Amino acid sequence: MVMAEGVHAERSLRLGALRGAITVDEDTTQAVGEAVAELIEALVSANEIEPSQILSAIFSATADIRSVHPAAIARRLGWEDVPMLCVAEMAVDGALPRCVRVLLHLSVADDRRLRPCYLRGAHVLRPDLPPVR
Repeated sequence: MVMAEGVHAERSLRLGALRGAITVDEDTTQAVGEAVAELIEALVSANEIEPSQILSAIFSATADIRSVHPAAIARRLGWEDVPMLCVAEMAVDGALPRCVRVLLHLSVADDRRLRPCYLRGAHVLRPDLPPVR
């Protein structure tokens, strides 16, 4: 329930899923950390996400990223209570290298439209989406 001018109004919530991805220049803890932080900030900002709305996060990384778990970066950024999982991205010939992807599960208002974020070189994965600024 939310308060609307002194009156309780019902607000319908649903499970929402939000995708994002980013490429990393090199496989170092610092480069991956900066990229994951940039991706998280873009998703949170573009969708006005509150930490309490995040139900879980699944990160994937291509096999050429081995320096740090993306979930460890998210935890350092304050997602201490978010259940997270890191998995290996399927190896496909010609696939985008050095890429971290995330699938967020959120509790959102029924009428809310979520905006995916594909940053840096990962924009080629979803060229139908406008670039995130």
